[in-house]
Amino acid sequence: MTLSIPDEVLAQAKLSSADLKVELAAYLYEKRRLSIGKARKIAGLSLIDFQKELAKRNIYLHITIEDVNADLKNLRKL
Repeated sequence: MTLSIPDEVLAQAKLSSADLKVELAAYLYEKRRLSIGKARKIAGLSLIDFQKELAKRNIYLHITIEDVNADLKNLRKL
């Protein structure tokens, strides 16, 4: 799908197309509509860079106790 936004709308919002992608991805992640992996792909950023963008917006990572336990289990295997 291609989404077309007129340049004058981006100019009025003071956003580049890259900035808009990050804004959209952060919003959809915050609202739990996308996983962090899918959102970072929309933003066109690495995982770490996307996490930094989330931090700038005070958006917390959606981590469950199950995620933490799975991470700990994987770390113990190393």
